Amino acid sequence: MDIKPIQVDLLFETSWEVCNKIGGIYTVLSTKAKNLHKLYKDKVIFIGPDVWTSSTPSPYFIESESLMRSWLSDAKLPEGITVRVGRWDIPGKPIAILIGFDGMYAVKDRFYGEMWDRFGVDSLHAYGDYDEACAFSHAAGIVIESICNHVGIEGKNVIAHFDEWTTGMGLLYTKWKLPTVATIFTTHATSIGRSICGNGKPLYDYLKGYNGDQMAGELNMESKHSLEKAAAHQADCFTTVSDVTAIECAQLLDKKPDIVTPNGFEPNFVPAKTKMAKARRDARSVMLNVASKLTGKTFPEDTFIVATSGRCEYRNKGIDIYLDAINLLRDRVKGRQILAFVMVPAWCGGPRKDLAESLGCNCSQTLSDPIITHIINNPESDPIYGRIHSLGFSQNTESSVNVIYVPCYLNDTDGIFNTPYYGLLPGMDATVFPSYYEPWGYTPLESVAFGVPTITTTLSGFGQWVKSDCGHDLLSTGVDVINRTDGNYWSVAEEIAGTLTKIADGTYNYNDLSKAAVKTAEKADWAHFINYYTEAFTIALANENKRNK
Repeated sequence: MDIKPIQVDLLFETSWEVCNKIGGIYTVLSTKAKNLHKLYKDKVIFIGPDVWTSSTPSPYFIESESLMRSWLSDAKLPEGITVRVGRWDIPGKPIAILIGFDGMYAVKDRFYGEMWDRFGVDSLHAYGDYDEACAFSHAAGIVIESICNHVGIEGKNVIAHFDEWTTGMGLLYTKWKLPTVATIFTTHATSIGRSICGNGKPLYDYLKGYNGDQMAGELNMESKHSLEKAAAHQADCFTTVSDVTAIECAQLLDKKPDIVTPNGFEPNFVPAKTKMAKARRDARSVMLNVASKLTGKTFPEDTFIVATSGRCEYRNKGIDIYLDAINLLRDRVKGRQILAFVMVPAWCGGPRKDLAESLGCNCSQTLSDPIITHIINNPESDPIYGRIHSLGFSQNTESSVNVIYVPCYLNDTDGIFNTPYYGLLPGMDATVFPSYYEPWGYTPLESVAFGVPTITTTLSGFGQWVKSDCGHDLLSTGVDVINRTDGNYWSVAEEIAGTLTKIADGTYNYNDLSKAAVKTAEKADWAHFINYYTEAFTIALANENKRNK
């Protein structure tokens, strides 16, 4: 796809995950930023929430006293909105504005009334994080309005891009106050689709029979769904990240996306080829050492390390099926230890003190509960923790298969690994992401970018893209895309176990798999996929022009 970039005079992109690493959208934006900045330089401005304090500053934001000084001196923002301007500390280092939005709560009822009158957004049934998301995105809209009024936008190509329902109010505010600004709305996963799956309901066999509005009422999702639907219909360009989600949007939001904008990856996050061997050795050393201190057993250097990671959604992300597949590996791989990690942030209470102390000395003993690296505040209700115990992995650490739960965000200060996820990924031999609900699937894409073969399913956008654009088998792509439906849980678990067995016992040449994985990742480089966004910009500006005529 080769699209000539359209002229853009100012491009805003608003997300709850700008300089705020929570999930996959952070990866989307932070890896896309370099190519956007290459096209449009400092005409690109990312907007995120200022949820940080002086004692817990954002590790991803570099504040600047010189950037946008003229606007700051003339901003005249309403009381209760604060802004900090700087750069996002990622490849490309784009301008970022972090917004404090506490003042918006005082006017939320009046604002909700305005949004009902103008766009039919039903905020009456709001609960949970709805008010917080709307307060932030309302403030983001005001900041965009202030910047546009300061620089003057008459006759200019200005685009405001909003990600997920959490920024929908910002898009609607912009449409209301700045009609000559072209708006884009991207849903990375529909709120109602995720809720249907999260509540254990079958999505795919019955999708054509679902009505989004009806299901929103049944699942107490009226406000989020109403906001998301309004943003999708009001945007000058509506996008989503995969063909899987495009079908979902058409059915549940009554709006077919104008274009599918698949998620790419920025190769700058991957160690250079000359440094990869050392990165792999270092990562394996860290993981094997933690496992040894936790279980009291020695893991040889050729231990087969497999992992799953991502958002803590037990069913949607396929964590349930991953654990059952690992359980099937017992006694299948002869003569090799298997170490299976579940790297999924949960309600974490900090690192285990006994494990941290053991890592700081030369002692070696089996710790109590040798399946978890950090304290969790809800062990009695955590489904991952409960399933690992019920499968018996905590009682038999001498088995050839060991499972370790890592319920925290991995970074330099997690207290046990003290290594970011990307620092550990090169040390893995395989990854598994058997998702039931996965609009795109960044985790398998990250994996192949680091040369680690991966397993995913046909219910993920990434899995479908691999099958349609790259190839149909593990040997040619480094990706095993397993067919998954509403009713074939155990056959999928069996296939995962079979593929892992063949990788671990040497049936497949590992170097060939790794090279194939890297080639697949190269096809998903943002240098290629950014063209989908430039086409989205073209669509948005054309529709804005048509609308204002």
